[in-house]
Amino acid sequence: MTETSDAATPFVRSQVRDGFAILTLDSPHNRNALSARLVTELLTALENAGKDDAVRGVVLTHTGNTFSAGADLKEALDADPAAAADIRTRWMVSVLRTILELPKPVVAQIDGNVRAGGMGIVGACDLAVAGPGSSFALTEARIGVAPFVISLTLLPRLSPRAAARYFQTGETFDATEAERIGLITVAAADPAAEVARLLGELRLGSPQGLAESKRLVNAALLAEFDRSADELARRSGGFFGTPEVIEGMTAFFQRRPPSWAQ
Repeated sequence: MTETSDAATPFVRSQVRDGFAILTLDSPHNRNALSARLVTELLTALENAGKDDAVRGVVLTHTGNTFSAGADLKEALDADPAAAADIRTRWMVSVLRTILELPKPVVAQIDGNVRAGGMGIVGACDLAVAGPGSSFALTEARIGVAPFVISLTLLPRLSPRAAARYFQTGETFDATEAERIGLITVAAADPAAEVARLLGELRLGSPQGLAESKRLVNAALLAEFDRSADELARRSGGFFGTPEVIEGMTAFFQRRPPSWAQ
C-alpha cells in the first residue's frame, strides 16, 4: 500500500460516540508511525476532546495490524539527523504529556503490534486493553539508541525486572505478558467488548470526579516527567546521526543484521 496524496484523508479519524471521543490511528501504509502529520492530527484531536463538554473520555485505537510502530524512520533517514531527532522527541514529549494531563480518561484499545513510541503512548493512557493479535517490543537498543523519552511513561508502569529485561533484549511479548508486567490493564479475548464494559464503568463517574482521580494517579508521574523530559529529549537527540544509529537504521531498512550483530 502506498501513501495517499489526498491531504483531506485524515491519519487520525475522530468521532464522538455515546459520550466518548473515538480517535483512530489510520495510517496503515507506515504502520501508524508517528509522522509529522499523524502527530499533528493526534494532538489536535486530543485537545478538541479535552475541551468538548460532551466528551466524557477518549478511546485511542487503530486500523491495520499495528497500533503504532513509533517514530517514522523513513522521515528520520531522509532528514538532517540532529534536527529531525530534536523535532521528533519534542513531538513525543507533547503527545505523552497531553495524554497524561488531559482531564478525562484515555483508554487504549489495541489488537496489533506496538513498538517504540507506540509503547510510550500505551504507558501514558489511563487504561489499556489488548487483544490476542497484539504484540509488544522495545527495540531501540537494536538500532543504537534507547527508549529515552518513552521511559517517562513506561518505567512507572513496568515492574523493574521487566523494564531491565525488555529495554535491553528487545524481545517481543504478548498481551498476557503485557498485563502481567503492568504495561496494560487487561489482556482480553475481545478487546472491543472489554473496552465497552470499561466505558460503562467510567460513565458512572462524574466529570469532576474522574478528572480529580486522574490528577491524583498521575501527580507523581507528571512531576517526574517535568523534571526529566528536557534532559531525556537532549540525550535522545544527541544519538541520532552517530555512526551506530546510522548503521542501525540503514540495516533496518535493508532488512539485514547490523554490523554488531553479524
